[in-house]
Amino acid sequence: MTETILNATSGRTTGSSSSRRLRSEGRIPAVVYGQGMDPLSISVDRRELRAALSGSSGLNTIVDLTVDGEMYPSIIKEAQRHPVRLTIEHLDFIQVNLNEEIIVRVPIHLTGSAKEVNDNNGLIDQIMTDLEVSTTPRNIPDEIVFDVSDMDMDSTITIADLAIPSGVTATHDPESTVITVGVMRTPVLDEEAAEAAAAAALAESEGEAGEGDAPDESGE
Repeated sequence: MTETILNATSGRTTGSSSSRRLRSEGRIPAVVYGQGMDPLSISVDRRELRAALSGSSGLNTIVDLTVDGEMYPSIIKEAQRHPVRLTIEHLDFIQVNLNEEIIVRVPIHLTGSAKEVNDNNGLIDQIMTDLEVSTTPRNIPDEIVFDVSDMDMDSTITIADLAIPSGVTATHDPESTVITVGVMRTPVLDEEAAEAAAAAALAESEGEAGEGDAPDESGE
């Protein structure tokens, strides 16, 4: 689990105008909160934050947040982004107890190539791209890796099939589907489906026409 030191400045003025000014200066407004402490308004340097999160853990990095000489082991609880540029506009840090479990989401990464699926015009369909887990902060895995090489057309991978590290527990039902296999559409299949639909429609219309020509049982 990646960890790093990130310096923060306290005493920022809250409000949208103050936040815009901070962003123009290359800083990101933030707040750090946790059990037994009052929320603390801070700001962090954008470039230092980028460097702190550049490791494989990304937003799951445990940050030793240093504010006025005091250190707060923290993790990013929420990152608000600009709707267009997607740059980080505001951060919520939550102070963590390194000995207590927390709930985070860990990305699921697929490796390998499923030859049997590929040979049968199949498609690996990753239903779940990340996994919610409970573990202590220093034990958060960077990612959960699954090798799809042995999958076939009938394969369904659930949470129970994933190699989850010791000390890490998935919070969802172990039978929840993570990966399935679908069939890729091809022009030939699409054409056959269209022809079948057209034939069915023609048969239906001919049947309706035949019913309309039936003799009038009233004799008129």
